[in-house]
Amino acid sequence: MKKYLKIIVYLISFIIIIILAIFGYNYLTKKYSPDEIIVENKQENSNQANQAKDFEVLNMEGEKVKLSDFFGKPIIVNFWATWCGPCKMELSEFNEAYKNNNQEIEFLMVNLTDGYNDTVEGVKEFVKNSNYEFPLFFDTEFSANNAYGIYSIPQTLFIDKEGKILKSFKGMINKETLEKYIDKLIH
Repeated sequence: MKKYLKIIVYLISFIIIIILAIFGYNYLTKKYSPDEIIVENKQENSNQANQAKDFEVLNMEGEKVKLSDFFGKPIIVNFWATWCGPCKMELSEFNEAYKNNNQEIEFLMVNLTDGYNDTVEGVKEFVKNSNYEFPLFFDTEFSANNAYGIYSIPQTLFIDKEGKILKSFKGMINKETLEKYIDKLIH
């Protein structure tokens, strides 16, 4: 009888620990805010102080495009990969934001396509299977990666219509942060 009582006490204790962990996790994720990063720019001219660094990537048709091709309209650039859990968690928010704001803002969802973990065809298949509609770009030659020294993903840039960086975040951003900076870009 003592043996069964011990097992029941351990089982109840384990269940309580699991419930506390779930509540703790949910509480902490609501408090989460991404890290704002400063994009270093050593331009002498103050008019270029926050100018976004140009890079070249491939679009869905395999054509080379530059970030500067999109200047003239606000831009959101998100660097991500399919193997990155936090990246995948925020993709649905970016997809929804794209559907609601693609007339006012250019979205560049730049996959860091290394040819090993992520391939162009594999990423296309992932996006198709996930029913994402946002514009997809591939950094196959590490141009974007090198321009911004990306060592941690996801990373998101909010760029105004003049090509100046309004804000940059390293880490997953939540819906509220995304909406806040979309509003700042539009108004």
